[in-house]
Amino acid sequence: MKVVLDTNVLLSAFGSHGLCEAVFETCLARHELVLSEHILDEVRRNLVAKFKTTPGHPAEIVAFLREQATLVAPERTPASACRDRTDLAVLGTAKAAATDCLVTGDKELLALGRFGVTEILSPRAFHDRLR
Repeated sequence: MKVVLDTNVLLSAFGSHGLCEAVFETCLARHELVLSEHILDEVRRNLVAKFKTTPGHPAEIVAFLREQATLVAPERTPASACRDRTDLAVLGTAKAAATDCLVTGDKELLALGRFGVTEILSPRAFHDRLR
């Protein structure tokens, strides 16, 4: 299964032990993780701004993600697809790779339920489905 993990899921996976970490590990072990430079840039910026990590740590995490994931350029997505313009590139990432699932904690994306062929699930719903 091809899966996009949104920035908030990735940050939680690296910032704490718990559900998002388990989802991330499952994706690495059994699925194809799909990301874009947009998502990697968000991860890098938020690791510095929110988690106050050491200067080299965000670069190491992004390098690891780049090695583990299939990187795609987000497809152009109409502004009408969602209310938050910053989410357009995330949807475009899922669309570019025709992913099976987008895992996110973003309530506005979750409200969509589906974007094209991509099902949009919370980390809990994704984890439960895989059990």
